Amino acid sequence: MKRSEFRFFDHLRVRWAEIDAQKIVFNAHYLMYFDTAVAGYWRALALPYAESMESLGGDLYVRKATVEYHGSARYDDRLDVGMRCARIGNSSIQFLGGVFRADELLVEGELVYVFADPHTQTSRPVPPALRELLQGYEAGQGMVEVRVGDWAALGRDASALRTAVFVEEQRIPAEMEWDAADAECVHAVAYNRLGLPLATGRLLQHVPGVAKIGRMAVAQAVRSSGVGREVLEALMKAARARGDHEVLLHAQTSAAPFYARAGFTPRGAEFEEAGIPHVEMTRALNAILDNL
Repeated sequence: MKRSEFRFFDHLRVRWAEIDAQKIVFNAHYLMYFDTAVAGYWRALALPYAESMESLGGDLYVRKATVEYHGSARYDDRLDVGMRCARIGNSSIQFLGGVFRADELLVEGELVYVFADPHTQTSRPVPPALRELLQGYEAGQGMVEVRVGDWAALGRDASALRTAVFVEEQRIPAEMEWDAADAECVHAVAYNRLGLPLATGRLLQHVPGVAKIGRMAVAQAVRSSGVGREVLEALMKAARARGDHEVLLHAQTSAAPFYARAGFTPRGAEFEEAGIPHVEMTRALNAILDNL
C-alpha cells in the first residue's frame, strides 16, 4: 500500500489521550482514525451524509472492519490517513485505508459497508447514483457543479442555504437577510452530483468596474471541502466577464483566512454588520483569474 494509491487524505496529530502505557497510539484508536477519514471522504465527495443517504433511500452499515499493524505512531506525530473506495459489489462497498507518517505506512485497514434499509437493516442494491459518484471520484472527476444565474432560476436553493446559515445558525434577523438586491444581482449555487444545493453567493455592482460579492453561505456539513471556493471563483469569473477590474467583499473575521487564501487582502479597520465582526477585503481581477 502506497500514498500514491489515495486521492483523499485526512490529517491529524496524535493527542496525548491516544497513547497508552507503551507510549504509542493504543491500537483501537486506529479504527477511530479510519472512521474519521471516512467522514472526511464523504465531504470530499460533497455529500452531506444524512441528507444524501435519505435521498438515496438507505444507509450504510459496517459489516467488516480489519486492521493490520506495521508500525507505531507516537505522541504528536503528524499522520495522514488515506481512504479510498476499492470495490463496489451488489449491496456492499469496500474501503481501504492507510495511516502514513510521511511516506511510511504504519497501519492499513479495510472497512466493508452494506447499503441497507434504515428501518429493517436488510440489504439493498447500491443505488446507481452512489455507485457512479464513488467511481467518478476515484477516477479524478469533479464532485460539484456551480450554476450561475438570476434569482428566478436559483433563488429557491440560495434562499434555503442562506436561511440555514445566516438566520438559523448565526441568528441574523430574517428582515436583515433579504433585500431588493436579490432580484437584480447575479447568483451562484453549488450542487453535488445528487442535485443537493451546498453553497451560494451573490454578485453586485458596487461602483462601475468594481464588483461586490456577498451572502456567501456554505452548508455546515461540507465546510472546508472546497465547495465555497468554487462558488467564489465562479462569481469572480462572472465579474471579470462583465468587465469589472476589482472585487470587494465584507468578510466575517472568522472567514477572513478563507478569503486570504483566495488572494483577497484586508482594507481598513474591523467593523460590525448584523452584530458580527467583519473586515473589508479586496482583490484585483487580473491575469490571475486566467488560471481559475
